[in-house]
Amino acid sequence: MRIAIASDHAGFSYKEQIKVFLLERGHEVIDFGTDSTEPVDYPDIVRPAAEAVANGEFERGIVLGGSGTGEAMVANKTVGIRCALCWDLLSGRLSREHNDANMLSLGERMMPIHEALGIVDIWLSTPFEGGRHKRRVENIEKH
Repeated sequence: MRIAIASDHAGFSYKEQIKVFLLERGHEVIDFGTDSTEPVDYPDIVRPAAEAVANGEFERGIVLGGSGTGEAMVANKTVGIRCALCWDLLSGRLSREHNDANMLSLGERMMPIHEALGIVDIWLSTPFEGGRHKRRVENIEKH
């Protein structure tokens, strides 16, 4: 799978670890930044990643920050993006199964790395259940 990844300074450490996790599993990962823990404005980093997912360059995207809230908000302003802020395995699974989330937002300050990696793993492996939910999402994206 081709995956866009981005973080602000507060999510940088987890971004780097998640990149390794993804690459070890055979995914193609493109990093939209940031490249350090030096402060940055997260919209400047997240928006290009979300736009790349929305226009089909990537199948999925992962964004990270301190809480992940701002990153999800920015990503979701992009037409065609369904970015889920997840905090545990269940929210990660349901965001795919029920909402067909094409982007995942995580907060480095909100969980240990092993939980973040578990969420990424289940989020990538859970299929969308389809049906009427899919038609609703497609109709929303047309507007």
